[in-house]
Amino acid sequence: MTTQSSSPPSGRTILAVVVTLLAWASAFVAIRGVGEDFSPGALALGRLVIGSAVLGLLLIGRGWVRPTGREWALLVVCGVGWFGIYNVALNAAEQHLDAGTTAMLVNIGPILIAVFAGLLLGEGFPRWLVVGIAVAFVGVVLIGVATRSAETELIGVVLCVVAAVTYAAGVVAQKPLLRRLPGLQVTFTACAMGAVCCLPWAGTLIGELGAAPGGSIAGVVYLGAVPTALAFSTWAYALRRMDAGKLGVTTYVVPPLVILLGWLLLDEVPPALALVGGAICLTGVGLSRRRTRVRPPVPVPQEASPTV
Repeated sequence: MTTQSSSPPSGRTILAVVVTLLAWASAFVAIRGVGEDFSPGALALGRLVIGSAVLGLLLIGRGWVRPTGREWALLVVCGVGWFGIYNVALNAAEQHLDAGTTAMLVNIGPILIAVFAGLLLGEGFPRWLVVGIAVAFVGVVLIGVATRSAETELIGVVLCVVAAVTYAAGVVAQKPLLRRLPGLQVTFTACAMGAVCCLPWAGTLIGELGAAPGGSIAGVVYLGAVPTALAFSTWAYALRRMDAGKLGVTTYVVPPLVILLGWLLLDEVPPALALVGGAICLTGVGLSRRRTRVRPPVPVPQEASPTV
């Protein structure tokens, strides 16, 4: 099946993007909330096991399309990188950085996605996409400047970069898979692969589950069911129908959403500069959706044919 990335996104596709962004933004806040009770590897394993279970239930009764050798290789990149390494790195980063700064640093990912997609997927570099990325990144930087604390540690920054790289690589690997394989199958397989990668932390997870309060356990279940199972499925639905670069830039909305959710749920009042940065992010996303007008060719006057 070919993608429909050349046409404007439908209402369902836009809804899928909105659900994805809201769920992923909430994940940054939820990870901070449960981070005191769960270590990075154990939290990643718990989240991915829950996500795999939910996705597996949804997959029951649906047909299975056998991946080719190349598709299995891409699934490994997506599953090990985006679901496995990304989640552990992100969880570890939020042990050192606040949620807003983490979201800002991870969101160098859309730039990498646009570059990888332009070079490897043949999506090119449309002018308005490049402009939108630049403007949105300025907004993200402002949010990071406004929300950073004196306790920011270099190890947290490095972990965010690792998360961003594996996130971008996973998206670019996922796009070709969705041309033939069902999105739910791709998401389940990648999530299960990520869970397998995190099995070394199984003993730690069991111990921490026994000591964690009910609220933190509920947070792990939420992370697995919503930001993982639901949001990665809606992301795959949208990615099947949009260019990877154009979809990736929409995730610049996540940092301002993280600030807003932190304000509402954690009673953290965002600095004024963070609000300005959020507005600039939204402007950049809007610019990235613009289309370059193609001027119609100027008709060339033809010489009148001689009369006979």
